[in-house]
Amino acid sequence: MNNNDSPNSIDTDTDLESPLDQFDESEPPLPDPEEMLPLLESPEAQHRMIAARAFCELQDDRAIPHLINLLRDGCPLVRVSAAYALGRNPSPDAVEPLILQLNRDWNGYVRKGVVWALGNCRDHRALVPLIDALKTDISAVRLWAASSLGQMAKVGYYVVIAAIPPLIQALRGDAVSAVRSNSAWAIGQLGRELPNNVVYAGAIDALIEALEEDEDMGVREDAKSSLLRVGDPRGLQIIEDLEMEGLL
Repeated sequence: MNNNDSPNSIDTDTDLESPLDQFDESEPPLPDPEEMLPLLESPEAQHRMIAARAFCELQDDRAIPHLINLLRDGCPLVRVSAAYALGRNPSPDAVEPLILQLNRDWNGYVRKGVVWALGNCRDHRALVPLIDALKTDISAVRLWAASSLGQMAKVGYYVVIAAIPPLIQALRGDAVSAVRSNSAWAIGQLGRELPNNVVYAGAIDALIEALEEDEDMGVREDAKSSLLRVGDPRGLQIIEDLEMEGLL
């Protein structure tokens, strides 16, 4: 023990103060983009990572070309930071490089960040890669692929039509409850954009099935929330019936 830590050496000017007396409730200042931009090209991986992480908080179009280049960085911590930064700074120019990195990166954390960024880009080119990730990747990537597909609701009708069937498949069959939950959420996001057609009916059927049968409470809650969000009369009636029976 350091002598200054001895209970016999109390500094009455400082030791009797509450830590709350010096607590600063203000938000920490954002990084300075003028300082961070040059660091994106630093020879030091630590500097590149710090700079890329800064642009997870900052939005600055000048960073986008550098962040795209960092997707191919040799350090996975730099790559994952660049992916999340591009999610905060979405650009059509980043979509193809993100897809390329999703298809070739060995690191699951990087692929997870890439999938999240693709969802934020809201670009039709991301549809097929996101569906493939939902079907084939590790669970951490699959759950974000489901959420990212839900982000595509406003991209176009054909995107919604194509995204719902694999989400229904994941909701019904994925072994990981978090993936099923995110799939239920995404179906609710996309279902609001559909007319009353066969795809819409299938989406409602899948949500009702999850609400009634899924073993995980979180999945059932997300299915319920999606049915309420869509406002389908059949779904609302079943929710009401289950609540009256004390099953919800």
